Amino acid sequence: MTVIVQRGLYYEEFDLDATYLHRPGRTATEADNVLFTTLTMNTQALHLDAAYAATQEFGRPLMNSMWTLSTMVGSSVAQLTQGTLVAQLGLGDIRFPRPLFAGDTLYTESVVTDKRLSSSRPGQGICTIAHTGRNQEDEVVATATRTVLVQCRPEGEG
Repeated sequence: MTVIVQRGLYYEEFDLDATYLHRPGRTATEADNVLFTTLTMNTQALHLDAAYAATQEFGRPLMNSMWTLSTMVGSSVAQLTQGTLVAQLGLGDIRFPRPLFAGDTLYTESVVTDKRLSSSRPGQGICTIAHTGRNQEDEVVATATRTVLVQCRPEGEG
């Protein structure tokens, strides 16, 4: 019997020439926004107060940008780092050029922009990944760069 375990990529498998499309997308809901916003103690009225948000520039509540970032990164895990991640080392270059609203669907793609073997941790490598989140209209709603420490392929696995 063949046993196949779903996992992310080992260091050697990260391809600098590839764009990784993470599917399915995730449709944002009002419940997601309220739950995430209250769990993280973010009292911003633009996320929680529909009457207030209606008087502001976008005319309705915005999805919490940290929900957008977390969901964008999270959607990449199964394909890139599930079971091979040692540690997330950092996030940077985070931008939200357009708002995301309840009812929008977030689609994420990732590009590995750099990779190198760790000089201090044998058997591990450092990869830099640029994530882009788009809505159902293909408009960019978020970007971020993430640096991760991942395992190298175990000896004897080909």
